[in-house]
Amino acid sequence: MANIEPEKQTLLNQHREKHFTAGEIVRDVIIGVSDGLTVPFALAAGLSGANATSSIVLTAGIAEVAAGAISMGLGGYLAAKSEADHYARELKREQEEIITVPDTEAAEVAGILADYGIEPHEYGPVVNALRKKPQAWLEFMMKFELGLEKPDPRRALHSALTIAIAYVLGGMVPLIPYMFIPRATDAVLASVAVTLVALLIFGYAKGYFTGNKPVKSALQTAFIGAIASAAAFGMAKAVA
Repeated sequence: MANIEPEKQTLLNQHREKHFTAGEIVRDVIIGVSDGLTVPFALAAGLSGANATSSIVLTAGIAEVAAGAISMGLGGYLAAKSEADHYARELKREQEEIITVPDTEAAEVAGILADYGIEPHEYGPVVNALRKKPQAWLEFMMKFELGLEKPDPRRALHSALTIAIAYVLGGMVPLIPYMFIPRATDAVLASVAVTLVALLIFGYAKGYFTGNKPVKSALQTAFIGAIASAAAFGMAKAVA
């Protein structure tokens, strides 16, 4: 930044871009809350359709939320861990290739730069500079050849905790009415109302943060949740 011309620096100071940078956290929250709202919701509706009492629905629902949070959190941990392991394997392979076949790797750098429309007389100095700096060369190949960014070493644990907590928070919403209404047939109506409102709010927030149309996202999310609960309720009623 220190070498930028004063006029350009002024323009940069006047134009501060606001980019959303918490994409991984939002993704984990969406995964946890969406499943947390719909799965216990469908379970509670199904048990209500089978004429279970509110206490049974609540017990089964809490057990499902606990098991679901553990399962979803573990899935998030393994997914993030696999991503980190994949990066480590590719990093080791690139390190070996830079040492054993440097000319081939340099040609690949030239090809990448050429794909961006850079002329040979322009990318030649870049290739030579990278050959003198193995670490920069390695980072360049990981990012531009393989499209891989170095993962946060704490990502796996953070992902697991975020998904699990989000699942619990979402999963308790449809169960709240059963804590206060003894008859499950009455509680299920309140559960439907509460959960649909929560799905609408969650869907709107999801659309807002992911860049989609918030209203459309809210309606789609609520519709999917309603279909899941209706199917579970209908099947339980049919076999009860």
